[in-house]
Amino acid sequence: MTKQDVKILHLDSNHPLLWDQLQGAGFQNFEDFSSSKDAVEDKIQEYHGIVIRSRFKIDRDFLDKATNLQFIARVGAGLESIDCEHAQSKGIELIAAPEGNRNAVGEHTLGMLLTLMNNLNKADDEVRAGHWNRESNRGHELDGKTVGIIGYGNMGKSFAKKLRGFDVEVLCYDILDGVGNDDARQVSLLEFQQKADVVSLHTPWTPQTDKMINADFISGFAKPFWFINTARGNSVVTADLVTALNSKQILGAGLDVLEYEKLSFEHLFEGEKPDAFEYLLNAKNVLLTPHIAGWTIESKVGLAQVIVDKIIKLYS
Repeated sequence: MTKQDVKILHLDSNHPLLWDQLQGAGFQNFEDFSSSKDAVEDKIQEYHGIVIRSRFKIDRDFLDKATNLQFIARVGAGLESIDCEHAQSKGIELIAAPEGNRNAVGEHTLGMLLTLMNNLNKADDEVRAGHWNRESNRGHELDGKTVGIIGYGNMGKSFAKKLRGFDVEVLCYDILDGVGNDDARQVSLLEFQQKADVVSLHTPWTPQTDKMINADFISGFAKPFWFINTARGNSVVTADLVTALNSKQILGAGLDVLEYEKLSFEHLFEGEKPDAFEYLLNAKNVLLTPHIAGWTIESKVGLAQVIVDKIIKLYS
């Protein structure tokens, strides 16, 4: 099949370069940003490729109706909204773009960590309220600390690279062997938990990582630590995190993602807030952002370009 025969359905809006470059390469572009999932399923057999972010789950029923689908391209790092196993059983190519926003995630992670360690969000709030509290906002320096990174793929490596200018020891823990590099030394979980002063999570959401940061995991650390999560909210049991914050086993938490996010990542849950979430909202040693670690002006371009390049390569 040539590029000119390939019909691509865009289900979410993205940077215009994605549409323009695919069109320039000869692909046929179509868009549907508003129809229901059922309505899209009714016509999905007409298309050879789809481009999505996280509008709805690409499940078994959807895939069974997509009889001509050759690829699914997600403009993001993870593929958890797709039934990957069923898609691959049908010979559908799965495309993601972790290379496109890894720098943004690395920078955001470092920004969260320095903000927490130096009480910047708390101090800013107090000055705006007319309070000039210097001693209570005395911070901690990152130099001399041991930074532990869980998940040493694109995002973990990017964060480690940002730490080169600091006098820190950087450790990484990953389920894969041999992923360490000059920026981080790969260690066992036992050594990781013995040495880490900072724990930064950079794992995909999988059955192995679901709720992995829980009371048992946290209690295994020898020292109190700062915790950063720019990965996936469902990897953390929020109630256990709050317990650790209360006991000071966790000194502070920077959370770009929350257990309470909807699958689309576009909204939090609706309804009454759980007690653990209320705690996070009011805690002075907790920094919250709305799933924007990889969401910069530059990464919007980068994500789109990676997707374009991978689709074109698929038909080269």
